[in-house]
Amino acid sequence: MNARNSDSKKSDLKKDDLIVITGAGGFIAGALVKYFHDKGFTRIRAVDKKSLPEWYQRVPGVECLCLDLSIRGNCERVCEDATEVYNLAADMGGMGFIERFRIECLRSILINTHLIEAAYRAGAQRYFFSSSACAYNTELQKVATAHALKESDAYPAMAERGYGWEKLMSEMFCQEYWAERGFKTAIARFHNVYGPLGTWDGGREKAPAAICRKVIEAKDTGNHSINIWGDGTQTRSFMYIDDCLKGIDMIMHCDELIATPVNLGSSELISINDLVSLAENIGGVKLERDYDLDAPQGVAGRNSDNTFIRQVLGWEPNTPLSEGLKATYQWIEEQYVARKKGKRVVH
Repeated sequence: MNARNSDSKKSDLKKDDLIVITGAGGFIAGALVKYFHDKGFTRIRAVDKKSLPEWYQRVPGVECLCLDLSIRGNCERVCEDATEVYNLAADMGGMGFIERFRIECLRSILINTHLIEAAYRAGAQRYFFSSSACAYNTELQKVATAHALKESDAYPAMAERGYGWEKLMSEMFCQEYWAERGFKTAIARFHNVYGPLGTWDGGREKAPAAICRKVIEAKDTGNHSINIWGDGTQTRSFMYIDDCLKGIDMIMHCDELIATPVNLGSSELISINDLVSLAENIGGVKLERDYDLDAPQGVAGRNSDNTFIRQVLGWEPNTPLSEGLKATYQWIEEQYVARKKGKRVVH
């Protein structure tokens, strides 16, 4: 079926339709499960390869499966009777992880390859793929003052090694399933998602959580110094989790965005130095800065150009970083204190 000849009317998802969310033991997908549950959807299948005690959050009444989705048969199992499938499953983390474990990141292509085929064969109506700003041409991100990235800047292709190339190739799968088979797919390029209930320790955490943790540790230990990866001039934009969830829902259910990659990120650009200052202000402390120039630091500058998402949806992620980081800092501080007391915490 040719995509241009198919019915473009927006699907009407019913409250008892089955929603499948993969990667649900992690931060974003776990929050997405709760998001749809709170909206009144009664049939949600949450899937992750981690054992249940390792999941970041569990939602009562949700079917939870522990399966490795790089295996085709497991993808077929989770897609049975699905109306919508959300693929957020991947081996990933902050820059320290994706620079050191490129093979693990690349292998996530198996998940999308098997899952999108299983979803199509199961008769699902829509399929969502969580891509990343790491898919963008790294040649455009060599200075901290680089221009905000618009969707077309992914080509000519020069994605980040490992993780970025996996995302770019998986995007192509989604586009071709629509062009060749008429399967409605949605593609969102995430820009640095952060917030409560996210990874904050252990090597997979991203900059906002890592910096909050380091400030909290410095206050607690009395060692008023902070280690910063790079020289602190690198720039990024960071999207609060609530904005991410709303954006996923809107993008998935907008027929103007079928098989069309779209930025999902804040356009509020900040340097790592200023991010540290923001965390210091929240914590009420001033720290001496120790710059590790040999640590992983990624591209010099990256920001989200939100012209396209504003044009199509009349909306863009808009939670101020100062507001979102305060909530994140407070939650991480609670986890830090609880862990010191010997309690089991999410990290």
